[in-house]
Amino acid sequence: MRRVMEKYDVLIIGAGLGGLQCGYILANHGMRVCILEQDALLGGCLQTYRRAGLPLDTGFHYIGGLDEGQVLHKLFKYFNLLDLPWVRMDNDCADLIIINGKEYRIPQGYDNYAAALKSYFPNQASGIDEWVNMMRQVGEGIFHSLEPRSAESVFSQSLFARGAYEYLSSIISDPLLIDVISGPALKMELNAEKLPLYTFAQINSSFVQSAYRIKGGGMQIAERLRKGIESKGGVVRRNAKVTQILGAEGHASSVEVNGGEYIVEADHFISDIHPSATMSLMEESGLVRKIYRKRIYGLKNTYGMFTASLVLKENAVKYQNNNIYVYRNANLWHLPDNLNPQSRVDGALISFVPADKGDATYTRNIDILTPMDWSTVEKWFGTKVACRGDEYNELKRIVAQNCIDLAAECIPGLKEAILEVHTSTPLTYTDYTATAQGSAYGIQKDFNNLMFTLLTPRTPVDNLLLTGQSLNLHGILGTSMTSLFTCAELVGAEPLSDILKK
Repeated sequence: MRRVMEKYDVLIIGAGLGGLQCGYILANHGMRVCILEQDALLGGCLQTYRRAGLPLDTGFHYIGGLDEGQVLHKLFKYFNLLDLPWVRMDNDCADLIIINGKEYRIPQGYDNYAAALKSYFPNQASGIDEWVNMMRQVGEGIFHSLEPRSAESVFSQSLFARGAYEYLSSIISDPLLIDVISGPALKMELNAEKLPLYTFAQINSSFVQSAYRIKGGGMQIAERLRKGIESKGGVVRRNAKVTQILGAEGHASSVEVNGGEYIVEADHFISDIHPSATMSLMEESGLVRKIYRKRIYGLKNTYGMFTASLVLKENAVKYQNNNIYVYRNANLWHLPDNLNPQSRVDGALISFVPADKGDATYTRNIDILTPMDWSTVEKWFGTKVACRGDEYNELKRIVAQNCIDLAAECIPGLKEAILEVHTSTPLTYTDYTATAQGSAYGIQKDFNNLMFTLLTPRTPVDNLLLTGQSLNLHGILGTSMTSLFTCAELVGAEPLSDILKK
């Protein structure tokens, strides 16, 4: 007979950023919260691992909108995250965009951003002004997004229902300027036929406002949230994989953990794992009709990422307080159409990691990220970590070398400074974070088909909610806002809206 653990007000499946934030909010509102995480580490894509004594990040590299008065500052103040070792990036060049060998320095701040673009493209001044004004409106509008009916406002809905690429093409006549504006967008999937304007504008807006890195790894965020939850009486359990959601007649009652080792009961449930993974937990119980599960299973995911984490010799490569986005060719909006990193890497994000101790002049770790489609690694799905064979290891070696070759064109002496190379693929993310197909940004949003691709927290199960990057927006800001939307279903929108106004 399965052992029944204590019953909770809310049980949360998954301790990624969204699950931890929901746990923090609800515990703060007096609810008895339990979070179950399948892995030994918390945080999902915030996880940090150590190699050569250095903290290496998995999916976290930098965040936007953390200056005082900006939305992430307000959210992180509420979550008690502001005193972590944040590093504000170069105000005059947070992002260095390189396209066909030509450099474009992108500063922080709307006015600085507009002035920089106009210096490179003086004949496109009116289009630049319109684009920056659009970002301002979207960035400021997020402060009101929890108010009643605001999510259905004409402005927001029209932006979700309009294509980002079509909008840029309508206000800007120079294709190269569109590429420069889109250059920092390896933090989303550029898809000319599907990407909503709202997604593109909101994510870019936050990083134009301000940009920050963190010393010592992103998992500090997860650990701080855990401590906050536990200080309010909540429970966070690791190595506790939910293997089934139990219940009847559209109402969940409990979850089975570790294949039946024990069950946990609750009044309400929140799933922070991918929606398709959530549906798979209810196949036996029949809580959700097959037609709904089939719909969720059929949603397309965004592409994944290949990451080469380079451990460098001491005092060999100087730290740059900016990102480098480098592309061999223009036409960035069609980069996902030609993903073949085994032959050549045509675009990558190069992220310098600030030293958490020692001489800050130099870096010991550089991450190189490039898009990788699930089809590249799909045939190894189901195999175990470190047991995938020589062909898989050779694939990773080749792609890593291609990433290094591209980065070395921007960083003199890089190859000679490398001590170790550690790699991850979309398959790695699937194993460690239960992300469907290793998707970097969750479910692919389609402005042509919002009713099916823009999910809400509610599900057909009356006491089961969703949260995480597959719903509204992805990334740190998007996931944080989605956590508020999810929790508003339980505690109401008004008390959570106050967080954005303080």
